[in-house]
Amino acid sequence: MSETSKHTVSRRGALGLLGAGAAAPLLGTGVADAAPRSAAFVPQVGSGVTPVQGLHLTFGRDPARQMVVSWITEGSVRRPRVLYGTLDGGFGAMAQADTRTYVDGTSGRTVWVHHALLDHLRPGTEYIYAAQHDGATPDAATFRTAPSGRSAFTFTSFGDQSAPQVTWNAAGAVGLDANSTPATKDIVTGIETVAPLFHLLNGDLCYANLDVDRVRTWNNFFTNNTRSARYRPWMPAAGNHEIEKLNGEIGLGAYQAYFDLPSTETDRELAGLWYSFTAGSVRVIVLQNDDNALQDGGDVYISGYSGGRQLKWLQKELAAARASKDVDWIVVAMHQVMISTSDANGADLGLREKYGPLFDKYGVDLVLCGHEHDYERSLAVHGVVSGSETLTPNPVSTATDNIDATHGTVHMVLGGGGVSGTTNGSFFKNGTAKVITAVSPKADPTSGKRVSTYVKEQAVWSAVRDEEHPYGFASFTVDPGRHRGDTTTMHVTYYNVNKPHGELSVFEKFSLHRRRSDG
Repeated sequence: MSETSKHTVSRRGALGLLGAGAAAPLLGTGVADAAPRSAAFVPQVGSGVTPVQGLHLTFGRDPARQMVVSWITEGSVRRPRVLYGTLDGGFGAMAQADTRTYVDGTSGRTVWVHHALLDHLRPGTEYIYAAQHDGATPDAATFRTAPSGRSAFTFTSFGDQSAPQVTWNAAGAVGLDANSTPATKDIVTGIETVAPLFHLLNGDLCYANLDVDRVRTWNNFFTNNTRSARYRPWMPAAGNHEIEKLNGEIGLGAYQAYFDLPSTETDRELAGLWYSFTAGSVRVIVLQNDDNALQDGGDVYISGYSGGRQLKWLQKELAAARASKDVDWIVVAMHQVMISTSDANGADLGLREKYGPLFDKYGVDLVLCGHEHDYERSLAVHGVVSGSETLTPNPVSTATDNIDATHGTVHMVLGGGGVSGTTNGSFFKNGTAKVITAVSPKADPTSGKRVSTYVKEQAVWSAVRDEEHPYGFASFTVDPGRHRGDTTTMHVTYYNVNKPHGELSVFEKFSLHRRRSDG
């Protein structure tokens, strides 16, 4: 919802709000074509008002024309809103924010999260915005909308991050959350060094479910990531560690409150858990895998919670994407894995059974995961090895540097987002892998989890893995080609985030190619 007036903020005023040291992409000219005008911007500062915290962005349903600005407060606020425009045009529009709350089930604390949809934006355009509510100092940043139609751009991805933090332990003394490492901060700096259009965060965001103070952990996660997520959308997938006891019907209430995502799901309990969006010629489909995985990994076991609803949606999404003359690439982002040669979680037969035939039928190009705290990728795979009990993915090419994506799907495990307990030292050395094929009917009284049954397989699908470095992320640069029916290429770089100072180095590069769908 927008408010209308004839006044704007000058370019000088906009620069002043960002600060003299604010950085610097060149902003476009003019405000959004259809954006209403707002009242003149006057910062309002008062004592005792909870500040804007954890500013972060997500795409709306049309990433070329919509952006959602979100922030957290520690109490109820009046008139949460976002002013936005361009440096040349000033803050020429205003969007009112909707507020979501949840009560953390273990502490009883209420959290307020505000989401403002900025609509009628111009494709491929830089914007400036400021989030505020009555009495609070505004917080400002910039973003760029996605291109409309085929265009070159870069996106990035990793999973399994956690948050760099200390907390009060159960005895009241200072303690370090078990999953925290310096890499959880360094990797954000790495993403900003690449400066992608958007980032895919493939589950296990902050591991709040394992911490004494879950609300503090979420706050620290956003405090860390706002250094990037205020400038570019961070698009998350919910992993098993987002399932928190007593937080919503299936434990995902906190996650659903913190993020406003382009979901078409009409059931409130399921909203935002799976969704899709298109940037340029790339269709991104984000899944919530605990619904379809066998493994018990969250605070509660929720396998099958959608009753097949997510799978039906996935099939429709994949069919529409592959039939579209505007979509060349299909990228699936999710948490648990279908391939792994690490002696850690292992691949999940439930995912292979349910997703594998759909990925094959509709020609999914890339599957980006987390869950295993290491880096590994597969050869292009299609179908399964005949007679395999574990539905072993069948490699259809031995190419590792320049891959024809029409031959099969490449799976990437990108679980080096910063969490402790890395698994790059646990890779099997004999060419095998393990697969979860079942779980016990009831939870083990010692662990509280259903015990997994594992079966070994020959990892004929494995292409590359990083045994030396625990932390890193991947970037993907799309070359759309030059004319109808031309070859389009996706150039992939995997960066290590190195100890002890967080500098980046390139571990490997490879590319995928396919014919454009408009030929």
